[in-house]
Amino acid sequence: MNLHTAASVPVLPHLSPQLRLQYETTHTRWVLLHPDGRVQLNDSAAEILRRCDGRRTVADIVRELEALFETQGIAPQVQQLIEEGARRGWLG
Repeated sequence: MNLHTAASVPVLPHLSPQLRLQYETTHTRWVLLHPDGRVQLNDSAAEILRRCDGRRTVADIVRELEALFETQGIAPQVQQLIEEGARRGWLG
């Protein structure tokens, strides 16, 4: 069962099984690999997507990142990336 909130954001976001998140040491960058190619991720997107494991809520991800980076108020950016990831079929 794939639960979503009203804004079509997964309650427990997780990467699509067709995708793989991978760190490329030669380019020192995280990439999202899919059957048709790859998407280079900026550091912020990678940190968010790395936590989309189907066990954390969006609020859990926000709390974890705010603690890790000693910042506050990043919920809108995290929400936006997860919405975009769901729209593109990266997240379920």
